[in-house]
Amino acid sequence: EDKHISVNKVVKEITKYNCRHVVITGGEPFIQTKELVDLCHELNEGGYHITIETNATVYADVSAHLISMSPKLRNSNPKPDNRYFEMHERERIRADVIHKFLDNYTCQLKFVMETPEDLEEIQRLQLEISIPDEAIVLMPQGISAEEIQSKQEWIIELCKQHRYRYSPRVHVDVWGNQRGV
Repeated sequence: EDKHISVNKVVKEITKYNCRHVVITGGEPFIQTKELVDLCHELNEGGYHITIETNATVYADVSAHLISMSPKLRNSNPKPDNRYFEMHERERIRADVIHKFLDNYTCQLKFVMETPEDLEEIQRLQLEISIPDEAIVLMPQGISAEEIQSKQEWIIELCKQHRYRYSPRVHVDVWGNQRGV
């Protein structure tokens, strides 16, 4: 985290682990387009399965097997008096970028839910962008196991009702609120 290292060094580090599936996450990986394209190319050459997690605000052609989009819902907005509020509200959903990913890749759209009312925004986006039910994944917002557990039951029920998928926050279960793991 917070280090600039070359694509070759990243690939070399990955080869130390006994894994065949690499998940590239961020920040926003697509901001570093050239490096991302190069990294995906090298990983594909090595036979890795590649998933890229993105907020779906930037598009680039890359060699990836799954694009996991996580568009930001209103529940992620900074407070109205925050200087980034207007920009965040304007840029958080890029339907054009989401369409492009859906047209060119195997995708899932992961929505982080704070309250049951978030479902209304998710369903509006689903209709507006023509997202299939099976591509939607719901995940509870939370930084502690207790906070996540308090939301998991109603989110799982929504998934069953609407044929969506559920994703736990395994990283919180394993590492808690630790960064850079």
